[in-house]
Amino acid sequence: MNNPRHKKAAASVKSDVIFLFNHDAGHQVAHLAGIAGAFALREKAYRAIVAFGSDVTRKEVERLLTPEQIAALHWRSLALPEWLKTLTNGLNRLVPVHRILRLYWHNAFLRKSVAIVSTERTCLTLKRHWAKFRRRTHRPAFVCVPHGAGDRNVSFHPAFRDFDLLMVSGQKVVDQMVDAGVSTPERCRIIGYPKFDILRGRTPETFFDNKKPTFLYNPHFDPHMSSWFDHGADILEFFYQNADRYNLIFAPHVMLFYKKVHISPEYRVTRTRPDIDPKYYDAPNIRIDVDSARLFDMSYTLSADVYIGDVSSQVYEFLHRPRACFFIDTHSAAVPGSAPEYDFWNNGPVVRTAKQLIALLPDHAQIAAQYRKAQEQRMAYTADQSDPRPASERGAEALRQYIESLAS
Repeated sequence: MNNPRHKKAAASVKSDVIFLFNHDAGHQVAHLAGIAGAFALREKAYRAIVAFGSDVTRKEVERLLTPEQIAALHWRSLALPEWLKTLTNGLNRLVPVHRILRLYWHNAFLRKSVAIVSTERTCLTLKRHWAKFRRRTHRPAFVCVPHGAGDRNVSFHPAFRDFDLLMVSGQKVVDQMVDAGVSTPERCRIIGYPKFDILRGRTPETFFDNKKPTFLYNPHFDPHMSSWFDHGADILEFFYQNADRYNLIFAPHVMLFYKKVHISPEYRVTRTRPDIDPKYYDAPNIRIDVDSARLFDMSYTLSADVYIGDVSSQVYEFLHRPRACFFIDTHSAAVPGSAPEYDFWNNGPVVRTAKQLIALLPDHAQIAAQYRKAQEQRMAYTADQSDPRPASERGAEALRQYIESLAS
Protein backbone atom coordinates (compact mmCIF):
# COMPACT_ATOMS: atom_id res chain seq x y z
CA MET A 1 0.00 0.00 0.00
CA ASN A 2 1.40 3.40 -0.96
CA ASN A 3 2.17 5.75 1.86
CA PRO A 4 0.90 9.29 1.06
CA ARG A 5 3.51 10.71 3.42
CA HIS A 6 6.20 9.27 1.14
CA LYS A 7 4.54 10.86 -1.87
CA LYS A 8 4.53 14.23 -0.14
CA ALA A 9 8.21 13.89 0.76
CA ALA A 10 9.10 12.91 -2.80
CA ALA A 11 7.21 15.87 -4.21
CA SER A 12 9.19 18.26 -1.98
CA VAL A 13 12.56 17.18 -3.37
CA LYS A 14 13.98 19.97 -5.51
CA SER A 15 16.27 19.74 -8.49
CA ASP A 16 19.67 21.40 -8.07
CA VAL A 17 20.72 24.12 -10.47
CA ILE A 18 24.41 24.90 -9.96
CA PHE A 19 25.88 28.30 -10.74
CA LEU A 20 29.56 27.52 -11.14
CA PHE A 21 32.17 30.12 -10.15
CA ASN A 22 35.36 28.16 -10.66
CA HIS A 23 37.84 30.76 -11.94
CA ASP A 24 40.89 31.76 -9.90
CA ALA A 25 40.11 35.48 -10.34
CA GLY A 26 36.88 37.38 -9.88
CA HIS A 27 36.49 39.04 -13.26
CA GLN A 28 33.80 36.67 -14.49
CA VAL A 29 31.57 36.84 -11.41
CA ALA A 30 29.41 39.81 -12.44
CA HIS A 31 28.34 38.06 -15.65
CA LEU A 32 26.55 35.32 -13.66
CA ALA A 33 25.97 36.41 -10.05
CA GLY A 34 22.86 38.46 -10.84
CA ILE A 35 21.28 35.57 -12.74
CA ALA A 36 21.94 33.25 -9.80
CA GLY A 37 20.36 35.71 -7.38
CA ALA A 38 17.32 36.37 -9.58
CA PHE A 39 16.81 32.65 -10.20
CA ALA A 40 17.00 31.82 -6.48
CA LEU A 41 14.33 34.40 -5.60
CA ARG A 42 11.82 33.59 -8.32
CA GLU A 43 12.18 29.87 -9.03
CA LYS A 44 11.13 28.12 -5.83
CA ALA A 45 10.80 24.73 -7.52
CA TYR A 46 14.61 24.51 -7.81
CA ARG A 47 17.49 24.64 -5.36
CA ALA A 48 19.86 27.32 -6.67
CA ILE A 49 23.42 26.57 -5.56
CA VAL A 50 26.46 28.80 -5.90
CA ALA A 51 29.49 26.53 -6.22
CA PHE A 52 32.60 28.63 -5.61
CA GLY A 53 36.30 27.92 -5.94
CA SER A 54 37.54 30.18 -3.15
CA ASP A 55 36.31 32.35 -0.28
CA VAL A 56 37.44 35.41 -2.26
CA THR A 57 35.11 34.39 -5.08
CA ARG A 58 32.22 33.82 -2.66
CA LYS A 59 32.69 37.31 -1.22
CA GLU A 60 32.69 38.81 -4.72
CA VAL A 61 29.42 37.01 -5.54
CA GLU A 62 27.85 38.21 -2.29
CA ARG A 63 29.04 41.77 -2.91
CA LEU A 64 26.87 41.93 -6.03
CA LEU A 65 23.70 40.46 -4.51
CA THR A 66 20.96 41.69 -2.18
CA PRO A 67 20.60 40.17 1.31
CA GLU A 68 17.40 38.46 0.12
CA GLN A 69 19.21 36.85 -2.82
CA ILE A 70 22.10 35.72 -0.62
CA ALA A 71 19.66 34.08 1.80
CA ALA A 72 17.72 32.39 -1.01
CA LEU A 73 20.85 30.78 -2.47
CA HIS A 74 22.59 27.64 -1.24
CA TRP A 75 26.39 27.75 -1.06
CA ARG A 76 28.92 25.02 -1.76
CA SER A 77 32.69 25.32 -1.55
CA LEU A 78 34.74 23.57 -4.23
CA ALA A 79 37.94 23.87 -2.20
CA LEU A 80 40.68 21.31 -2.70
CA PRO A 81 42.43 19.54 0.19
CA GLU A 82 45.42 21.55 1.34
CA TRP A 83 47.83 18.72 0.52
CA LEU A 84 46.63 18.64 -3.08
CA LYS A 85 46.81 22.42 -3.46
CA THR A 86 50.34 22.46 -2.07
CA LEU A 87 51.41 19.64 -4.34
CA THR A 88 50.14 21.44 -7.46
CA ASN A 89 50.82 25.12 -6.64
CA GLY A 90 53.87 25.31 -8.88
CA LEU A 91 52.10 23.89 -11.91
CA ASN A 92 49.07 26.12 -11.29
CA ARG A 93 51.26 29.20 -11.83
CA LEU A 94 51.67 28.12 -15.45
CA VAL A 95 48.37 26.42 -16.31
CA PRO A 96 44.98 26.45 -14.50
CA VAL A 97 45.36 23.00 -12.98
CA HIS A 98 43.43 23.93 -9.80
CA ARG A 99 40.38 24.77 -11.89
CA ILE A 100 40.41 21.29 -13.43
CA LEU A 101 41.15 19.50 -10.17
CA ARG A 102 38.25 21.22 -8.39
CA LEU A 103 35.87 19.87 -11.01
CA TYR A 104 37.09 16.29 -10.67
CA TRP A 105 37.32 16.40 -6.87
CA HIS A 106 33.67 17.49 -6.61
CA ASN A 107 32.34 15.74 -9.69
CA ALA A 108 29.86 13.55 -7.75
CA PHE A 109 28.15 16.63 -6.32
CA LEU A 110 28.15 18.44 -9.65
CA ARG A 111 26.73 15.45 -11.53
CA LYS A 112 23.59 15.29 -9.39
CA SER A 113 22.34 18.65 -10.65
CA VAL A 114 19.83 19.21 -13.43
CA ALA A 115 21.96 22.00 -14.92
CA ILE A 116 25.39 23.55 -14.48
CA VAL A 117 25.58 27.22 -15.45
CA SER A 118 29.04 28.63 -16.10
CA THR A 119 30.82 31.60 -17.65
CA GLU A 120 33.73 29.57 -19.03
CA ARG A 121 34.49 26.44 -21.02
CA THR A 122 36.55 24.58 -18.41
CA CYS A 123 33.45 22.90 -16.99
CA LEU A 124 33.04 20.98 -20.25
CA THR A 125 35.92 18.80 -19.07
CA LEU A 126 33.37 17.07 -16.87
CA LYS A 127 30.84 16.64 -19.65
CA ARG A 128 33.44 14.87 -21.78
CA HIS A 129 34.53 12.79 -18.79
CA TRP A 130 30.99 11.73 -17.92
CA ALA A 131 30.28 10.80 -21.54
CA LYS A 132 32.70 7.90 -21.13
CA PHE A 133 30.38 6.21 -18.61
CA ARG A 134 27.50 5.23 -20.86
CA ARG A 135 25.72 3.10 -18.23
CA ARG A 136 24.98 6.17 -16.15
CA THR A 137 21.95 7.76 -17.69
CA HIS A 138 21.81 11.12 -15.85
CA ARG A 139 24.06 13.97 -16.88
CA PRO A 140 23.25 17.61 -16.17
CA ALA A 141 22.73 20.11 -18.95
CA PHE A 142 25.57 22.57 -19.46
CA VAL A 143 24.57 26.21 -19.86
CA CYS A 144 26.98 29.01 -20.71
CA VAL A 145 26.74 32.74 -20.06
CA PRO A 146 29.83 34.01 -21.94
CA HIS A 147 31.99 36.39 -19.91
CA GLY A 148 32.19 39.33 -22.25
CA ALA A 149 31.00 39.97 -25.77
CA GLY A 150 34.17 40.44 -27.77
CA ASP A 151 35.00 39.69 -31.37
CA ARG A 152 38.08 37.47 -31.12
CA ASN A 153 37.79 33.81 -32.07
CA VAL A 154 37.79 32.86 -28.39
CA SER A 155 34.24 34.26 -28.34
CA PHE A 156 33.09 31.50 -30.68
CA HIS A 157 35.55 28.75 -29.77
CA PRO A 158 34.69 25.27 -31.14
CA ALA A 159 34.14 24.04 -27.58
CA PHE A 160 30.91 26.05 -27.43
CA ARG A 161 29.38 23.23 -29.49
CA ASP A 162 29.31 21.17 -26.31
CA PHE A 163 27.07 23.53 -24.36
CA ASP A 164 23.41 22.62 -24.37
CA LEU A 165 22.32 26.25 -24.09
CA LEU A 166 24.03 29.61 -24.65
CA MET A 167 22.55 32.67 -22.93
CA VAL A 168 24.14 35.57 -24.79
CA SER A 169 24.13 39.36 -24.72
CA GLY A 170 22.85 40.20 -28.18
CA GLN A 171 22.21 39.26 -31.78
CA LYS A 172 25.88 39.77 -32.62
CA VAL A 173 26.92 36.87 -30.41
CA VAL A 174 24.23 34.63 -31.90
CA ASP A 175 25.44 35.49 -35.41
CA GLN A 176 29.05 34.81 -34.40
CA MET A 177 28.19 31.40 -32.97
CA VAL A 178 26.07 30.40 -35.96
CA ASP A 179 28.54 31.69 -38.57
CA ALA A 180 31.35 29.79 -36.87
CA GLY A 181 29.28 26.60 -36.84
CA VAL A 182 29.45 26.20 -33.06
CA SER A 183 25.75 26.73 -32.37
CA THR A 184 22.32 27.09 -33.90
CA PRO A 185 19.85 29.92 -33.25
CA GLU A 186 17.68 27.45 -31.32
CA ARG A 187 20.46 26.82 -28.77
CA CYS A 188 20.89 30.54 -28.09
CA ARG A 189 18.82 32.83 -25.88
CA ILE A 190 19.38 36.60 -26.00
CA ILE A 191 19.17 38.04 -22.49
CA GLY A 192 21.18 41.28 -22.67
CA TYR A 193 24.48 41.89 -20.86
CA PRO A 194 24.01 40.84 -17.20
CA LYS A 195 27.09 42.70 -16.00
CA PHE A 196 25.46 46.00 -16.96
CA ASP A 197 22.91 45.42 -14.19
CA ILE A 198 25.50 46.48 -11.62
CA LEU A 199 25.67 49.93 -13.26
CA ARG A 200 22.08 50.76 -12.30
CA GLY A 201 22.11 53.76 -10.02
CA ARG A 202 25.87 54.31 -10.35
CA THR A 203 27.51 57.49 -11.60
CA PRO A 204 31.08 58.09 -12.82
CA GLU A 205 33.67 58.48 -10.09
CA THR A 206 36.43 61.07 -9.85
CA PHE A 207 39.87 59.54 -9.41
CA PHE A 208 41.96 62.70 -9.78
CA ASP A 209 41.68 66.10 -8.13
CA ASN A 210 41.78 68.06 -11.39
CA LYS A 211 39.78 68.68 -14.56
CA LYS A 212 42.21 67.08 -17.00
CA PRO A 213 40.95 64.30 -19.30
CA THR A 214 41.42 60.82 -17.86
CA PHE A 215 42.66 58.01 -20.10
CA LEU A 216 42.16 54.34 -19.27
CA TYR A 217 44.88 51.95 -20.46
CA ASN A 218 43.50 48.40 -20.42
CA PRO A 219 45.95 45.89 -21.99
CA HIS A 220 45.09 42.21 -22.30
CA PHE A 221 47.18 39.40 -20.82
CA ASP A 222 47.65 37.16 -23.87
CA PRO A 223 51.38 37.47 -24.73
CA HIS A 224 50.70 37.28 -28.47
CA MET A 225 48.14 40.08 -28.57
CA SER A 226 48.75 42.28 -25.53
CA SER A 227 50.27 45.73 -26.06
CA TRP A 228 51.82 45.72 -22.58
CA PHE A 229 54.81 43.56 -23.43
CA ASP A 230 56.25 45.84 -26.13
CA HIS A 231 54.50 49.20 -25.78
CA GLY A 232 53.29 49.53 -22.19
CA ALA A 233 56.38 51.24 -20.81
CA ASP A 234 56.30 53.87 -23.58
CA ILE A 235 52.63 54.61 -22.89
CA LEU A 236 53.20 55.05 -19.15
CA GLU A 237 56.23 57.26 -19.83
CA PHE A 238 54.21 59.55 -22.11
CA PHE A 239 51.66 60.24 -19.39
CA TYR A 240 54.41 60.58 -16.81
CA GLN A 241 56.01 63.29 -18.95
CA ASN A 242 52.64 65.01 -19.54
CA ALA A 243 51.32 65.31 -16.02
CA ASP A 244 50.20 68.86 -16.74
CA ARG A 245 47.89 67.71 -19.57
CA TYR A 246 46.47 64.25 -18.89
CA ASN A 247 45.55 61.70 -16.23
CA LEU A 248 46.03 57.96 -16.70
CA ILE A 249 44.42 54.96 -15.06
CA PHE A 250 46.49 51.86 -15.75
CA ALA A 251 44.01 49.02 -15.23
CA PRO A 252 45.00 45.91 -17.18
CA HIS A 253 43.06 42.69 -17.51
CA VAL A 254 43.21 41.19 -14.01
CA MET A 255 45.09 38.12 -15.28
CA LEU A 256 48.06 40.15 -16.64
CA PHE A 257 49.67 40.57 -13.21
CA TYR A 258 48.31 37.32 -11.82
CA LYS A 259 51.32 35.51 -13.28
CA LYS A 260 54.85 36.50 -14.27
CA VAL A 261 55.14 34.09 -17.20
CA HIS A 262 52.29 34.04 -19.72
CA ILE A 263 51.63 31.23 -22.16
CA SER A 264 49.36 31.49 -25.18
CA PRO A 265 48.55 27.87 -26.13
CA GLU A 266 46.61 28.99 -29.20
CA TYR A 267 49.51 30.95 -30.68
CA ARG A 268 52.32 28.94 -29.04
CA VAL A 269 53.85 32.03 -27.52
CA THR A 270 55.46 32.30 -24.07
CA ARG A 271 56.67 35.61 -22.67
CA THR A 272 57.77 37.04 -19.36
CA ARG A 273 55.64 39.97 -18.29
CA PRO A 274 57.53 43.27 -17.85
CA ASP A 275 57.19 44.87 -14.44
CA ILE A 276 56.16 48.48 -13.75
CA ASP A 277 58.81 51.09 -13.06
CA PRO A 278 58.23 52.19 -9.42
CA LYS A 279 58.39 55.88 -10.39
CA TYR A 280 54.95 55.65 -12.01
CA TYR A 281 53.32 54.75 -8.71
CA ASP A 282 54.34 58.15 -7.32
CA ALA A 283 53.11 60.23 -10.27
CA PRO A 284 50.17 62.44 -9.22
CA ASN A 285 48.43 61.99 -12.57
CA ILE A 286 48.77 58.19 -12.79
CA ARG A 287 46.68 55.61 -10.94
CA ILE A 288 48.01 52.05 -11.14
CA ASP A 289 45.75 49.14 -10.23
CA VAL A 290 46.76 45.59 -11.07
CA ASP A 291 44.74 43.49 -8.63
CA SER A 292 41.68 45.15 -7.10
CA ALA A 293 38.00 44.43 -7.80
CA ARG A 294 37.81 47.74 -9.67
CA LEU A 295 39.56 46.02 -12.58
CA PHE A 296 36.35 44.16 -13.33
CA ASP A 297 33.50 45.99 -11.58
CA MET A 298 33.41 48.68 -14.31
CA SER A 299 34.52 51.50 -11.99
CA TYR A 300 37.18 52.58 -14.47
CA THR A 301 35.29 51.90 -17.70
CA LEU A 302 32.38 53.92 -16.29
CA SER A 303 34.50 56.87 -15.24
CA ALA A 304 37.35 57.42 -17.73
CA ASP A 305 37.09 59.84 -20.66
CA VAL A 306 39.15 57.86 -23.18
CA TYR A 307 39.92 54.15 -23.67
CA ILE A 308 43.27 52.71 -24.81
CA GLY A 309 43.38 48.96 -25.35
CA ASP A 310 44.21 46.09 -27.66
CA VAL A 311 41.96 43.00 -27.70
CA SER A 312 39.99 43.06 -24.44
CA SER A 313 36.21 42.89 -24.73
CA GLN A 314 36.08 45.37 -21.84
CA VAL A 315 35.90 48.01 -24.56
CA TYR A 316 32.20 47.15 -24.84
CA GLU A 317 31.80 47.85 -21.13
CA PHE A 318 33.46 51.22 -21.71
CA LEU A 319 31.09 51.87 -24.63
CA HIS A 320 28.04 51.52 -22.43
CA ARG A 321 28.50 55.29 -22.71
CA PRO A 322 30.10 56.23 -26.09
CA ARG A 323 33.53 57.90 -25.81
CA ALA A 324 36.84 57.99 -27.65
CA CYS A 325 38.66 54.66 -28.11
CA PHE A 326 42.14 53.79 -29.38
CA PHE A 327 43.49 50.32 -30.17
CA ILE A 328 47.02 48.96 -30.49
CA ASP A 329 47.44 46.14 -33.01
CA THR A 330 50.54 44.13 -32.10
CA HIS A 331 50.01 41.01 -34.16
CA SER A 332 47.62 41.07 -37.12
CA ALA A 333 48.75 40.70 -40.71
CA ALA A 334 46.32 43.33 -41.99
CA VAL A 335 47.34 45.21 -45.13
CA PRO A 336 46.71 48.95 -45.52
CA GLY A 337 43.08 49.65 -46.36
CA SER A 338 41.79 46.25 -45.25
CA ALA A 339 39.09 45.77 -42.61
CA PRO A 340 40.31 45.48 -39.00
CA GLU A 341 40.84 41.96 -37.75
CA TYR A 342 38.25 42.42 -34.98
CA ASP A 343 34.98 44.25 -35.32
CA PHE A 344 35.46 46.18 -32.06
CA TRP A 345 38.48 47.85 -33.67
CA ASN A 346 35.94 49.80 -35.75
CA ASN A 347 35.08 51.80 -32.64
CA GLY A 348 38.21 53.96 -32.93
CA PRO A 349 41.61 54.39 -34.61
CA VAL A 350 43.94 51.37 -34.74
CA VAL A 351 47.70 51.91 -34.47
CA ARG A 352 50.76 49.68 -34.48
CA THR A 353 53.05 51.44 -32.02
CA ALA A 354 52.96 53.62 -28.94
CA LYS A 355 54.46 56.44 -31.01
CA GLN A 356 51.55 56.34 -33.46
CA LEU A 357 49.09 56.24 -30.56
CA ILE A 358 50.63 59.22 -28.78
CA ALA A 359 50.37 61.35 -31.92
CA LEU A 360 46.57 60.86 -31.96
CA LEU A 361 45.74 61.38 -28.30
CA PRO A 362 45.40 65.21 -28.41
CA ASP A 363 42.53 64.75 -30.89
CA HIS A 364 40.50 62.48 -28.61
CA ALA A 365 37.48 64.82 -28.45
CA GLN A 366 37.14 65.02 -32.23
CA ILE A 367 37.68 61.26 -32.53
CA ALA A 368 34.91 60.64 -29.98
CA ALA A 369 32.48 62.61 -32.14
CA GLN A 370 33.68 60.93 -35.34
CA TYR A 371 33.04 57.39 -34.06
CA ARG A 372 29.95 57.98 -31.92
CA LYS A 373 27.36 56.68 -34.41
CA ALA A 374 29.39 53.55 -35.18
CA GLN A 375 29.81 52.89 -31.46
CA GLU A 376 26.08 53.21 -30.79
CA GLN A 377 25.24 50.83 -33.63
CA ARG A 378 27.74 48.21 -32.45
CA MET A 379 26.56 48.43 -28.87
CA ALA A 380 22.93 47.86 -29.90
CA TYR A 381 24.03 44.82 -31.90
CA THR A 382 26.24 43.50 -29.08
CA ALA A 383 24.14 44.07 -25.96
CA ASP A 384 20.38 43.83 -26.49
CA GLN A 385 18.32 46.36 -24.57
CA SER A 386 14.96 45.81 -26.26
CA ASP A 387 13.54 44.42 -22.99
CA PRO A 388 13.40 46.94 -20.11
CA ARG A 389 13.93 44.22 -17.51
CA PRO A 390 17.43 43.69 -16.06
CA ALA A 391 19.41 41.13 -18.03
CA SER A 392 19.76 38.99 -14.90
CA GLU A 393 15.98 38.60 -14.68
CA ARG A 394 15.79 37.79 -18.38
CA GLY A 395 18.51 35.19 -17.86
CA ALA A 396 16.75 33.61 -14.89
CA GLU A 397 13.54 33.28 -16.89
CA ALA A 398 15.32 31.85 -19.94
CA LEU A 399 17.09 29.31 -17.71
CA ARG A 400 13.85 28.19 -16.07
CA GLN A 401 12.13 27.80 -19.42
CA TYR A 402 15.01 25.71 -20.72
CA ILE A 403 15.14 23.44 -17.66
CA GLU A 404 11.40 22.85 -17.81
CA SER A 405 11.70 21.94 -21.51
CA LEU A 406 14.09 19.15 -20.53
CA ALA A 407 11.35 17.43 -18.58
CA SER A 408 8.68 17.75 -21.25
